[in-house]
Amino acid sequence: MNNAITLEALRVLEAIDQLGSFAAAAEALFKVPSALTYTVKKLEEDLGVPLFDRSRQKAVLTPAGLLVLERGRSILDAARRLEESVMALESGWEPRLRIARDTVLSEEPLISVVGDFLSQDRPVEVILSEEAVGGAWDALQDDRVDLVIGATGERPKGDFHTRILGEVEFVFALSPSHPLALLEAPISAAQLRDYPAIVVSDTSKIFPARDSGIFASRQVVKVDTMRSKIEAQCSGLGVGYLPKHRIREAVNTGRLVIRECEIPRPNQVAYLVWKREELGRGLSWFIEQLAKQDWCLMKC
Repeated sequence: MNNAITLEALRVLEAIDQLGSFAAAAEALFKVPSALTYTVKKLEEDLGVPLFDRSRQKAVLTPAGLLVLERGRSILDAARRLEESVMALESGWEPRLRIARDTVLSEEPLISVVGDFLSQDRPVEVILSEEAVGGAWDALQDDRVDLVIGATGERPKGDFHTRILGEVEFVFALSPSHPLALLEAPISAAQLRDYPAIVVSDTSKIFPARDSGIFASRQVVKVDTMRSKIEAQCSGLGVGYLPKHRIREAVNTGRLVIRECEIPRPNQVAYLVWKREELGRGLSWFIEQLAKQDWCLMKC
């Protein structure tokens, strides 16, 4: 009974079930009906169960036949995807692309580009992830991703290819109900120490983790994404610097206010980064399209 269920047998069962007869299935598969009959009978003998109810004129699967076909469809789908991926690779399209976005950037431009790519109906699996602080560089160096959008901070040693997307401007922002929001003078380091700081955790796995907090605070709340940091500060949970382009709506609607702080946070250049010397057609396409997007950053 070893390897009784083959891809060929599953294709035969699927065709008979869809077309309703051995003759129609044989024509669709470019085979003679006797070949399909032999395949089905051999499979039934190997499994020890009937797969079709032969008491009816139309070919109808038995419960055992339905089980084989239902479970087998995932195998057929996987085989089709594998065939498509091999053909795509031969034509220069990678079977898989792993793209990481640094959490300082908004996700909308990336989602738009992915939508344009999917409309081309390429058999390429696109895997999206989010990194923070030094994690973008780390993910590329560790071969967890093929392309990084918005890597910032000090560039580590390694053979990286980059394009500048723009410059991220950071502003000190907090809830209008926060006690520090009532101060008119620039907020001092001593005043900051009395209130919780909201910090995005570094997602690095191989490089030493960087500390994204730029001022000391008695209490620190670490979150995993910039979206969570923004929400925490909107709720008054704590304070900190935020990318100006990510909080425009929150400022316009009064959920956040911007205040001066004596501890400055410099702007950071955001890069599109990859490592491969020889680019597949998918990676090349994404690099070109992502470089054209408006990430709402300052021009360098």
